[in-house]
Amino acid sequence: MGDPYRLIHIDEERVFSTIRERRPRVVAFNGPEALLGKISSLADKVSREFGIDAYVIADPCYGSCDLNTDAARRLNADILFHVGHSISMKEFGNVVMVDAYDDIPFDSVLAKCVAVLRDRGIRSVAVLTDSQHVHQVGNARRMLQDNGFIVATTTGKGQLMDAQVFGCEFYPAFYARDRIDAFLFLGQSIFHAVGIALSTNRLTLMLDPYYDEVREVNGIAEGLKRRALLAVYKALDAERIGLIVGLKEGQMMLNRVKDIKSRLEAHGRSVRLIALTEVTEERLRVFSDVDAFIQVACPRISIDDEFSRPVLSVPQAYTLLKLLDKQNIEYDEFLVLPHWL
Repeated sequence: MGDPYRLIHIDEERVFSTIRERRPRVVAFNGPEALLGKISSLADKVSREFGIDAYVIADPCYGSCDLNTDAARRLNADILFHVGHSISMKEFGNVVMVDAYDDIPFDSVLAKCVAVLRDRGIRSVAVLTDSQHVHQVGNARRMLQDNGFIVATTTGKGQLMDAQVFGCEFYPAFYARDRIDAFLFLGQSIFHAVGIALSTNRLTLMLDPYYDEVREVNGIAEGLKRRALLAVYKALDAERIGLIVGLKEGQMMLNRVKDIKSRLEAHGRSVRLIALTEVTEERLRVFSDVDAFIQVACPRISIDDEFSRPVLSVPQAYTLLKLLDKQNIEYDEFLVLPHWL
């Protein structure tokens, strides 16, 4: 398999036309870590072409919740070009979203998927993907329909475009789950595909065009779900709970923090409020007197990462509160939500 990022094409014309129109003195760029090489080359082009300062903000960036506009402001950047996490809004404030598309074809892996679907007797599907492959959804839908499958429409909401999912937002999948037999995820991201399976409790197949394989991800999702629920039960006995608010601009859910805090305290739990930019095992070691944590930042941290003490996401936290309230919970349903925040 070759480098999956060599086929990524950044919409450079959007950058150049925006600069010609707005005439900034300083610009900044950021995006996912895997694209920083290409983003750096683009920043060099901009600096040469327009004779302006072009900064590359090289801190890790995990999505549109993590734009780091504060860094751009401190750099006196007139425009922040965010590359690679496309959303329905193309610009807001001084932020300009720049598409980065992957042109690898899906024809071969789609043909394999058709055979898999027929072998399993699946008739109705929905096609989903991430930012890099949104432009290829239409062709995939047509190919599936030409082979006799019913292909449900998946409608975007909020930041999400039609057929698009984030790691924590699944509106197009969630609201199509009762109309299909299986979801097909276009791309190589287990991260996104597993999120679809968890948030819908439906069969999810990942179509990887680089390895040219169709992979069912529900087994992985089931393992993560079991671990997530186990963490909830471990947190039941916690007397002191660290409640973490994320400092990234798209993760500061202060109202959620206040709600969870008041409900925990009503059950006699001691709550310590913590603010963090990066929620990691290393940072949490500082709080040695805390029995368990709830982080209101990125829910996937709690679902995907391993910690020595329970670190619950928002859906896990509300499951914990239900247990404390002596309510019944449905194991298969506690992560079946359109948005995990």
